[in-house]
Amino acid sequence: MIRVVIVDDDPMVRTGLRLILGGEADLDLVGEAADGKRAMAVIRELRPDVVLMDIRMPEQDGLTTTELLLSRPSPPRILVLTTFDADDMVMRALRLGAHGFLLKDTPPPKMIEAVRAVAKGEPVLSPSVAQQVIAAATGRYEPQRPEAARELATLTEREREVAIEVAKGSSNAEIARDLSVSVATVKANVTRIFAKLGTDNRVHVANKVRDAGLL
Repeated sequence: MIRVVIVDDDPMVRTGLRLILGGEADLDLVGEAADGKRAMAVIRELRPDVVLMDIRMPEQDGLTTTELLLSRPSPPRILVLTTFDADDMVMRALRLGAHGFLLKDTPPPKMIEAVRAVAKGEPVLSPSVAQQVIAAATGRYEPQRPEAARELATLTEREREVAIEVAKGSSNAEIARDLSVSVATVKANVTRIFAKLGTDNRVHVANKVRDAGLL
């Protein structure tokens, strides 16, 4: 059995991961935590084989938690999960020793395969993340700034603010809090952003914001 702990401040994400992984006979979801500080105690007590680690969390973020965990003797394997694939986060996580990096919109079968692979000691990277690592290593990353900037110019000022928060990996609730608006307003803005950028996922929005140089 592969013992797994989920660390994410969004209860909906934790529920989704439980549904994805919970039906697998070889995976045992032994615990979860909503922030990095709580995760340290949970992982110390339960000694999982694999930790699914969010990056953006209150109290203590996922990168700090990963660094602290991997400084201990016999640490678990860390599979970092995030809603966006910003270059600095990818490279920082990998430099700290994370064993894998996946986007949260990874299809369930691939997510399950990734947990099993990381448990066996195999590194795992989402395709877009692998491309970034290769580009960073070869110095060939060339953001499409003019095209992305033109697309983002179609957004209103509020929509642009929301898009930047999306690119930071913030949930709708976090965006609502930070911009002092309702969650319904954020959702409406996200829907309009998707329509204007011709997409239906937050990762694409994050990439456009990054390529336009707004983050």
